[in-house]
Amino acid sequence: MAFLTISDVAIRFKPSAPEVLTKVSLDVTEGEYVSIIGHSGCGKSTLLNIVAGLLTATNGGVLLEGKEVNSPGPDRAVVFQNHSLLPWLTCRENIRLAVDQAFNGGNGHKKTSRAEKAEWVDHNLELVRMTHAADRRPAEISGGMKQRIGIARALAMQPKVLLLDEPFGALDALTRAHLQDQVMELHARLGTTIMMITQDVDEAVLLSDRIVMMTNGPEATIGEILRVDLERPRDRLAMATDPRFVAARARVLEFLYARHRAPGQEAA
Repeated sequence: MAFLTISDVAIRFKPSAPEVLTKVSLDVTEGEYVSIIGHSGCGKSTLLNIVAGLLTATNGGVLLEGKEVNSPGPDRAVVFQNHSLLPWLTCRENIRLAVDQAFNGGNGHKKTSRAEKAEWVDHNLELVRMTHAADRRPAEISGGMKQRIGIARALAMQPKVLLLDEPFGALDALTRAHLQDQVMELHARLGTTIMMITQDVDEAVLLSDRIVMMTNGPEATIGEILRVDLERPRDRLAMATDPRFVAARARVLEFLYARHRAPGQEAA
């Protein structure tokens, strides 16, 4: 049995409207890094929200370790493009809020003491190299640092699946590259199952074990799945000239821009 199963998922938001997604099926193994890529409007974030339990599929469904996903839960943590930190709390307090919610004796997590929670918060700050900014508020740190705190907050819940919705999309290129490297390092160290939404082809190839390519909406579905056969750890400078990286990148570009152009584009 797959660790995470998306089975024949379809969704429409109004009875008379066409389906946004149709017949989407995907099995994800434990510890796998899967990216979902496609043009705007193809339902990538909608699919992620169904896996997160934030939306309910019209047809089909999602199983995590054989259990139906029908609501949000700490076994699935989401990091959005917008960091969503509470501005009146420090970085440490933002993470502690998630820890208090996750480790309250329910949802499969044991109840922990205040000292254990504090230690766990500090551990996750250290994971994302943000110990030095623990007592700063979001307004006092950069965009990249805010996203690191968002990732630490998600990891602190010890999720079975980490869901990333274009987490680097609002960052400058250099900060984006640093965070991509850090996420690769965390994935290697923790073995967390990750599903990421992206519109960046290079990012998808660099980070992923498989890339799921979506057709255009409405009635979007999986058009092709590409396995990225690059050993880990991956070095971005070495990858830039690796023929396997170049071939994978070309395959995704060919799907997106030759076979499935963005809505409104005309063939040259």
